[in-house]
Amino acid sequence: MCRSIKVLRRPGELATREEISAAALQFVRKVSGYRKPSRANQAAFDAALGEISDSVERLLNELGARSRQGAAERAEDAPA
Repeated sequence: MCRSIKVLRRPGELATREEISAAALQFVRKVSGYRKPSRANQAAFDAALGEISDSVERLLNELGARSRQGAAERAEDAPA
């Protein structure tokens, strides 16, 4: 759907807030069909950007936490 949105989950490197916001903007533009919304739609557009950015940040944090937890568990299980 949004081929130009880049992968934000990278090993050993956290996505910046700017990268997350840029991806959210591309997504909202694609879904809404607006490159720039009218004044009447600006509040809804901005609210969607904020919600999507926050959701993506939570997702990446959760995935990172699980990856770190899995690595720690594998290290504990490894023979000494």
